[in-house]
Amino acid sequence: MVKLRLQRFGRKQRAIYRIVAIDVRSRREGKELGKVGFFDPIKKKIVLNVPSIHLFLKKGAQPTEIVHYILKKAGFFQEKSLG
Repeated sequence: MVKLRLQRFGRKQRAIYRIVAIDVRSRREGKELGKVGFFDPIKKKIVLNVPSIHLFLKKGAQPTEIVHYILKKAGFFQEKSLG
């Protein structure tokens, strides 16, 4: 099963996160299937690759709870009426 989840980058106390599509059995820093976004909680910046996210969601990928919240906050589900 494929999930959309966060992958941590950055230095100590200055974490930034990539939103990646990754196999459930992989660890957090494991090999990702694709990079679909970026989240910086310090600067409150969200960058999404919308076509790539749609592709993974159509193939059956499930976002984690936090990624779902980030996508909802960015207005991803309102734009395309995905619910």
